[in-house]
Amino acid sequence: MFLRRTDLLESDAFHNQHFSHRVGWLRAAVLGANDGIVSTASLIIGVAAAGAGRSEILLAGCAGLMAGAMSMAAGEYVSVSSQADSERADLELEKRHLDRDIDYERKELAQIYVARGLEDDLALQVAEQLMRHDALAAHAHDELGIIERTAARPLQAALSSAVAFTIGAILPLITLLVFPEGNTEIFVALLSLLSLAGLGVVSAKIGGARVLPSVLRVSFWGSAAMIATAALGIGFEVLFL
Repeated sequence: MFLRRTDLLESDAFHNQHFSHRVGWLRAAVLGANDGIVSTASLIIGVAAAGAGRSEILLAGCAGLMAGAMSMAAGEYVSVSSQADSERADLELEKRHLDRDIDYERKELAQIYVARGLEDDLALQVAEQLMRHDALAAHAHDELGIIERTAARPLQAALSSAVAFTIGAILPLITLLVFPEGNTEIFVALLSLLSLAGLGVVSAKIGGARVLPSVLRVSFWGSAAMIATAALGIGFEVLFL
């Protein structure tokens, strides 16, 4: 009839589980893996549709893996570094505001809590106590929306994206090597779509989102990319080969 303490602790852990702290590396990893599968599979399919041999297709796929992994890492690092720079600039500006007029900043913070539903006196008390503990952290969290668990981490994003891209790109290459020559496009397309569906399931589970929309999203855009490159390869073969 009564819950044991361990049951309560397990229940609390389940109900208090959140996913926003994973947003930095999860976004980069999902983007990298998705791009690795889609771009490499599409590249293989496009070259194969143009009538190239296995060695040419494999070379194109490996070159795509290397270039894509480096591009993803560089792109993530640059973009997330820009976000980190903006966050640091905002914190420096807020620090100067606190040094110049801390009373005004206290009232400004209190107004934020009033807008969220607190009464004026209570909002001012909360602002005073939080600023007494760490004024900059209070303003960073509630005024600027900069939270430690979701702060920009360029290196983490770059590594996550590059590693995920490489893993994703390896899957179509393995398919190319394992399955017999002649129906390369079909085998690569089918197994890549299965991989994309699996990626959609995993990313939804890790991120706490619904599975079906995630699977449909990645599968649709992956299919569109592969169909487009296949058409390009066929057209190239007809016109130039």
